[in-house]
Amino acid sequence: MKCLILAAGYATRLYPLTENYPKPLLEVAGKTIVDWLVDDLVSDGRVNGFAVVTNHKFTPHFENWAANRLMDSLEVQDSLGNPDGMPGIAVVDDGTGTNETRLGAVRDIQFALDELGWDDDLLVIAGDNVLDFSLSKFIDYAIGKGTSCIMRYFEPDGARLVKSGIVEVDGDGLVTGMEEKPAEPKSNWCCPPFYFYKKEDARRFAEGIAAGCGTDAPGSFVAWLSSQTKVHVMEMPGKRFDIGNLESYRSVCDSYRGIIE
Repeated sequence: MKCLILAAGYATRLYPLTENYPKPLLEVAGKTIVDWLVDDLVSDGRVNGFAVVTNHKFTPHFENWAANRLMDSLEVQDSLGNPDGMPGIAVVDDGTGTNETRLGAVRDIQFALDELGWDDDLLVIAGDNVLDFSLSKFIDYAIGKGTSCIMRYFEPDGARLVKSGIVEVDGDGLVTGMEEKPAEPKSNWCCPPFYFYKKEDARRFAEGIAAGCGTDAPGSFVAWLSSQTKVHVMEMPGKRFDIGNLESYRSVCDSYRGIIE
């Protein structure tokens, strides 16, 4: 299984903090946001390849981060006399330089898959989300279902619903409909940006784009895919901390520090 981390956004609502620095590399409770996610998956042990897709502006930051992670891993392995350990993290530059010229998440995924030549089950995650649960539970669920899978959480706030990916689900956990940022949401189930694609479905991004699926939000591909094949949805087993502006970033730092202490 491979893991692709989405990090090509410009986080304009967090300016000036992210004007020249990527949001996933901001620290929360002493560790970068993306390190919390990667460390969780490394400890799970089922992901054997990682990559970050980012924009040209932030590529040097992620290359430096990935190189430092690899160096730290090699030092630990050497001290333990263990030749195996954390694989390197590939950094894919999508070539864009501004928020106005960004490719959009779906095109970024397709671009990265073409660049990397991956042909495997695929976990796609947003690199700027903080969780209080392990993604291993989501991987367990997806493997148990044997289909591509997403997650859902209940959102009572109508103002948030119209800015989210909304999923409809039947009694067996099967996606029956999904729409990004609907004017009239058909349910209160929001889809966070964490997706598991079976290998055969991960091969279909170009097909989905050609068929007209949206390309800005990552859930747009799921909306198309669920009309073509079975996609199951797991209720999120914990909390997702949303970092949208400076105030929410400070709040997340305080909340997450309390969770890990």
